[in-house]
Amino acid sequence: MDSAKIFAAIETAAKKEGLIKDLYREEHSLYHTVLEAYSGICRGQVGLGDILRTAGLTFSVVRGPRFPGDDADGEWIAVALYGNIGAPIKGYEHEVMGFGINPI
Repeated sequence: MDSAKIFAAIETAAKKEGLIKDLYREEHSLYHTVLEAYSGICRGQVGLGDILRTAGLTFSVVRGPRFPGDDADGEWIAVALYGNIGAPIKGYEHEVMGFGINPI
């Protein structure tokens, strides 16, 4: 599994659903949020590309104020990744979860 596919899928979905606009600061914030969540599923060692691992992930992207009813802090974006990762052999996977949150 190539990490670029994971990043592209999340960015494409966020744009399609109108969660981010085609602005550098919003794309950049989403990128770092995904990177933070991705680091969580890889246990701090960011990389799936050349390593023989499989990844079956589900993701969620949300945007809004950090605290409900308090817009003074601006908008934030959060990404959660959940699924299985492991060797490309059935039964050798384990569950993983990663989370990232950043200001826009």
